[in-house]
Amino acid sequence: MQPHGHTHANDDKNHEHPVASRKHMLWAVMLTGGFMLIEVIGGLISGSLALLADAGHMLTDTAALLLAFYAMTLSAKPADHKRTFGYGRLQVLAAYTNGMFLILLTGWIVWESIQRFYEPNPIKSGTMLTVAILGLLVNILVFKVLHRSSGSNINVRSALLHVLGDLLGSVGAIIAALIIWQWGLLWVDPLLSIFVSMLILRSAYYVIKDSSHILLEGKPQELDTQEIREQLMALDGVLDIHHMHLWSISEQEPLMTFHALIHDQYDGDRMIDVMLKLLRKEHGLNHATIQIERSACLEDSELVTCNGKMKK
Repeated sequence: MQPHGHTHANDDKNHEHPVASRKHMLWAVMLTGGFMLIEVIGGLISGSLALLADAGHMLTDTAALLLAFYAMTLSAKPADHKRTFGYGRLQVLAAYTNGMFLILLTGWIVWESIQRFYEPNPIKSGTMLTVAILGLLVNILVFKVLHRSSGSNINVRSALLHVLGDLLGSVGAIIAALIIWQWGLLWVDPLLSIFVSMLILRSAYYVIKDSSHILLEGKPQELDTQEIREQLMALDGVLDIHHMHLWSISEQEPLMTFHALIHDQYDGDRMIDVMLKLLRKEHGLNHATIQIERSACLEDSELVTCNGKMKK
């Protein structure tokens, strides 16, 4: 049995984001977060739970935008001896924590809404309508700001979905304010609050689901391990690909390791270059660790793996 040499081939290019994209994101954070505070004040003054619920939804958007901006900032920070993969996982932990908080927030809104059905509070429809219209204008502005840089940034594109949800909440609050002003149907306010809280719950569910998947070292959703293995196996000189592991530090940093059994007449360094080019071009994988093998891989004193088959 030949000793196995470990060859690490990494692409050290940083995922740089244009300065303009960071500025757009920062403006979006300030606009959304600032108006969230205005909505809280407006909801308390008018007595509208719908505005408070929409403020909670804007809190989710502010958090999502802030995490995206934070990710851009951290991408420039190099890894150190304590965190050799860098600081990208911090945004995942923050997203998971934020998702759990959102579930508690949704529960509070629904509970308050149920209480309002039995004991409706007087609502200042004029204040509610004014704040809701301002909210719609702010959301449209944030959407336009983010749309400028959404084409080259997956974080921004995902944040746009949150902003669209806010647009729906603002439109709903305007409709509710008009109905209350015209017909005095106070039950519309808690009904809308429950609707908006479902939007929050949906956002929280996907935040927790996606962050948990990353924290559990799950495979990036957009990558197919079977397809990658088949493409690598199709290369001249590759006899087998095994011990394949695919995970990510954050949504933007997929990582991969695998063993490649190659024919003796092929140069190991050249084969690594060929495989890395394929991974970068076809799947956007810029960081891969490849172990080149010339013969069977000894796992322990009893088990041997050879060409993907297990033998005693």
